[in-house]
Amino acid sequence: MNPNTNQPNDPTNARQTLKTYGWSAHWQHQIESFPREAGLVPARVIAQYSHQYRIIAEDGERSAEVSGKFQYDAASRGDFPAVGDWVLVQPLAGEARAIIHAVLPRRSAMMRKAAGPSVHEQIIGANIDTLFVVCALNDDFNLRKIERYLIAAWDSGASPVVLLTKADLCDEVEARIAAVEASAPGVPVHAVSALQGQGIEQLVGYLTPGGTIAVTGSSGVGKSTLLNSLAGGDRMRVQGIRESDARGRHTTTHRELFPIPGGAVMMDTPGMRELALWEAEDGLQEAFADIEALAADCRFRDCRHEGESGCAVRQAADEGALDAKRLASYRKTSRELAHLARKENSASKRQQKTASKRAAAPRSRGPVAWEE
Repeated sequence: MNPNTNQPNDPTNARQTLKTYGWSAHWQHQIESFPREAGLVPARVIAQYSHQYRIIAEDGERSAEVSGKFQYDAASRGDFPAVGDWVLVQPLAGEARAIIHAVLPRRSAMMRKAAGPSVHEQIIGANIDTLFVVCALNDDFNLRKIERYLIAAWDSGASPVVLLTKADLCDEVEARIAAVEASAPGVPVHAVSALQGQGIEQLVGYLTPGGTIAVTGSSGVGKSTLLNSLAGGDRMRVQGIRESDARGRHTTTHRELFPIPGGAVMMDTPGMRELALWEAEDGLQEAFADIEALAADCRFRDCRHEGESGCAVRQAADEGALDAKRLASYRKTSRELAHLARKENSASKRQQKTASKRAAAPRSRGPVAWEE
């Protein structure tokens, strides 16, 4: 944005501007086959502030909001744009703003249940290729928390990578790497120290030109320091942690997408105290692939791995071949997802009633706004 004119910057190469943020032949094909009105152009959502967005379009950065028709037609929060989405927008002549009319089909989307008692999904990020799941090696180290993030990662369609930060503050790095590898079959695990520059070279292979890498984890795990190291500068504001409990304060307050040297695009996300899963049955199966493989040998197809006769999973745990804590985590998460599915089914029925009434009502009722 040109601060002197408050107008979008003049592009020297329009397509190169979008390519910097991940535009590819895939998205070119998507837009060519997507039905659209004349005058709409592609853009990517690079930041979100409640119902306001910042996008990168052919003529540079603009602020944006969805059209009234988009709001009216949206059936759920998941229909709204999220950081990382490719959208079709109408630039407003003479202004640094645009109106979002459509979201192109997503290649991946990391989701969680929105905070609060209501049953709604919240998209953490869209069109992510690689997801860095970050956990500190200090007192905040928690295998069960890593498992939850991996469930969401696998369910999103992105490829997860576990990064164990603050390796310089841990005396048992190798043992903890081994523990994570046992709880994350097939997932790459790296120990790093961004402050010391330790292990950062292991991550270069993931930073492919045009690829989108998201970084997620709890507060205080060193995400901002890691991002600054990968971006080659002090881009993200960093806050300290409380030494009493190794907990950090939220440094990032919103999701944001930005290019880094080498051609990759990074997505930062606010730290989360707790990750409430959303429709993650597929992710559960991937994250606990070892238990799913054992379950194939259970006597009963609907075995819950509690006390049923002929349970291969229970037998493996009794014999020490399967960590009892990991099995307990699997059971707890399975119950959680089943409970959420029941609540969602009830909420869906109520929503269908509301949608039917809205469809029968005059159009003049106006758009529906979905709160974060």
